[in-house]
Amino acid sequence: MQQRDESGGTEAQAKDVCLRLLTDRARSRHELETSLAKKGFTAEIANAVLDRLEKAKLVDDESFAQQWVHSRHKYSGKGKRALSMELRTKGVSSELAAHALDLIDADDERHRAGELVRKRFRTLKMPDSSGPDARVERDKVVRKLVGMLARRGYSQGMAFAVVKEELDRAGADTEDFDATDSM
Repeated sequence: MQQRDESGGTEAQAKDVCLRLLTDRARSRHELETSLAKKGFTAEIANAVLDRLEKAKLVDDESFAQQWVHSRHKYSGKGKRALSMELRTKGVSSELAAHALDLIDADDERHRAGELVRKRFRTLKMPDSSGPDARVERDKVVRKLVGMLARRGYSQGMAFAVVKEELDRAGADTEDFDATDSM
């Protein structure tokens, strides 16, 4: 049974569009609905095709959310806040997003933030701790590192704690370190 709409396309055409999109990566139902709408398929045809793809387990928002969180945290270094926003824009329900985000615990998030800071820290010039402008220069480095983590969705408290830990490890003077002074 091929439904045809004057302004859109057939279910077979809509299915082909979805399958092509799914060959690149997993996608949420919302992403596929949006793509079909942009191509002129009616909501009726899009829903029929997406319902069949869900029954065949080719479209599964729960699985998509879990894969997205794992991949973006591990390979892009995204924090929970950024991942939550990304899932929202992908049309994943807040319940499924919360379940997927629970796969990252605080220790995992902190460890990944530490890796990001160590990698970025290697490219930054740490000032001589005995120089007259040492604190000012150190605070510039702190702002860069904390800003980098903030842009990736890490909380300010965690960002400062991780940066201080890495500065201590690098032998920088952090006795007068005060997170509020650095920002």
